[in-house]
Amino acid sequence: MIFKAVGDTRPYPDHGLVTPADWSGVAPRQVRLDQLVTTKTTLDLSTLLDADSTFYGDLFPHVVRWRGELYLEDGLHRALRTALHHRAVVHARVLDLDRSPARTA
Repeated sequence: MIFKAVGDTRPYPDHGLVTPADWSGVAPRQVRLDQLVTTKTTLDLSTLLDADSTFYGDLFPHVVRWRGELYLEDGLHRALRTALHHRAVVHARVLDLDRSPARTA
């Protein structure tokens, strides 16, 4: 098992972080892949295999902690690439909505 669960929605409230610049204030930390619940059920294979897939985006996946669960909001291809390299941990930016109120744009 790679992820804790595969979901297809974002069950948490809108937090207002949209762009990589918005997320840049959230410090990266290590997260175990088997603790993540995905928010997408599909993956674009060309994105997974693209060597430059993070050239215009954030180097770290975006994770939202909500009601004790860790949701992988963005960076599914990075997390899966980590798993394909036989690593169980990925560095991700984790926004903890359990500790802070939801942010709005």
